[in-house]
Amino acid sequence: MTRIIVDDNESFESAIKRFNKVVQGDRILSEVRRRRFFEKPSIVRKRKKAAKVRKSRRQTMKFLRTNNM
Repeated sequence: MTRIIVDDNESFESAIKRFNKVVQGDRILSEVRRRRFFEKPSIVRKRKKAAKVRKSRRQTMKFLRTNNM
C-alpha cells in the first residue's frame, strides 16, 4: 500500500502530486492494467519474449552508438 506523509503546511495539490509520483514509481497502475483481464500463460511467455528482444535491440544499438560502429 502506497502512503505519503503530509506536512502541516503542505497544500493538498502538492500532496496529490507527490502521491502520483510515488504510484508511478511503484508501477502500481501498470500492474493493475495488466491484471485487469486474465492472460493465458502462452500470451505471457510471448509478451516476455518480445520484451527481451526489445531490450536486447536497445542495448545493441546503444553499444553501437557509443563505439561509433
